[in-house]
Amino acid sequence: MQNRIDSKILTLQHVIRLFISSMLLSVVWVTSVNASPVDTFEFKDEATQLRFQVLSKELRCPKCQNQNLADSNSKIAVDLRNNLYNLLQEGMSDQEVIDFMVYRYGDFVLYRPPLKEKTYILWFGPLVILFGFIIGVIFVLRKRSQVKANEHDLSTQEQANLDDILNKP
Repeated sequence: MQNRIDSKILTLQHVIRLFISSMLLSVVWVTSVNASPVDTFEFKDEATQLRFQVLSKELRCPKCQNQNLADSNSKIAVDLRNNLYNLLQEGMSDQEVIDFMVYRYGDFVLYRPPLKEKTYILWFGPLVILFGFIIGVIFVLRKRSQVKANEHDLSTQEQANLDDILNKP
């Protein structure tokens, strides 16, 4: 009987060790860094390399909404970095590269879109929402103070009714 108990304890210990090992392995697997290939471009001079770095940080990835081309690992960002490299190697100016990207992907590709009719909502939308929120808060606070002021004032008839209700046995 003692052998059976010892055998079951050993089996239970084995299962617990296996469970803990698998949990640790899964934690390591989940938290591992997803390494991606690094672009290695060779530039003709350091000025072109610096322009590439600045432009890739100023242009937004069309897929990853809040990442620039330099930080994004999406396929389209890799393609755009390759296009950017090729355009700079062809001798295009920064403005020509930006115009090309805007022509192809729209103003969305810019972190600072120009102020024009199509981008008014981008520039003034947050202000309209903020002012609307402030006006709404002021309206609610005024309404609430009016309601509280009306709650405290009881007519003599209402006060008499309240006293009758409270004094009933």
